[in-house]
Amino acid sequence: MTKKERFEHIIEYFKKERPIAETELDYGTPFELLVAVILSAQCTDKRVNIITPALLERFPTAYEMAQSSVEEVFEYIKSCSYPNNKAKHLVGMSKMLFEDFNEIVPSDIDELQKLPGVGRKTANVIASVVFDKPALAVDTHVFRVSKRIGLTTNAKTPLETEKQLVKYIPEDLIPIAHHWLILHGRYVCIARKPKCETCGIAPYCKFFSNK
Repeated sequence: MTKKERFEHIIEYFKKERPIAETELDYGTPFELLVAVILSAQCTDKRVNIITPALLERFPTAYEMAQSSVEEVFEYIKSCSYPNNKAKHLVGMSKMLFEDFNEIVPSDIDELQKLPGVGRKTANVIASVVFDKPALAVDTHVFRVSKRIGLTTNAKTPLETEKQLVKYIPEDLIPIAHHWLILHGRYVCIARKPKCETCGIAPYCKFFSNK
């Protein structure tokens, strides 16, 4: 099976079996999603969804969070991973968003990455989820799953993985493909013991064929 064929089979499977695939982070505005994605680094979406209601009730906009202190924000997010750094990032991001962007979350990936705490992965999430742009965020699930099932070859970094994936995924499907791979990695193709016996893409999976 060629790589192109593998992509085609897997995309067709997901289009049929998971026509709707969305972020599992709870949010109502672009700012709220940006806060949630920054918090989600090396932290589960479940934990982030527990933290954000009280945090965003206290700081519903970038203006309010920008007026706060790192210490106050920390108190709301201390149950997530790396709360010290994330509190600094959230306050810094809010200040820049208020001062430089008139509180409007930018849609451009390069502009997004100017914000404290926003790397390429976070920028791609915002661009694809909020603005439906053909940006593919590579987190640990996407990195692991795409390598395991044979969609990427010798990709050593998230950026290499991203470049290899978008080469074969139709542009209009790139935003949803990000969620297909994340959800597959979260619930089926899990890190230690992938559920190959019940996996619908096993017939097209490099890992399964080599077992």
